[in-house]
Amino acid sequence: MELKVSTASQGGHAVVSVYGEVDLYTAPRLQAELASLVRDGTGRVVVDLSGVEFCDSTGMNVLLSAMKRLREHGGSLELASPRPAVRRILQVTGLDTVFSVHDALPALEGT
Repeated sequence: MELKVSTASQGGHAVVSVYGEVDLYTAPRLQAELASLVRDGTGRVVVDLSGVEFCDSTGMNVLLSAMKRLREHGGSLELASPRPAVRRILQVTGLDTVFSVHDALPALEGT
């Protein structure tokens, strides 16, 4: 399945909307988008997972790596609206305690 990634930026904040399956073959697309935001100095990145049906360990590693790079530059990466299957992966791996996970997309104004 194809992965679609789009970014909406506002000031130093960005919402990355992801649609499809994040796996070994599609994760480089997400990684490239997140790396671009890190290079651009984006302070806060929220990844909207509402359109993600599946995410394997490669996808989780892409998210972890981006979060680490953003933190090194004083930024943050948060996850929003994971579907039940993705939320289950976060819980089983313990990553739900590593990432800030929101049930809905948080407002970015003034944050």
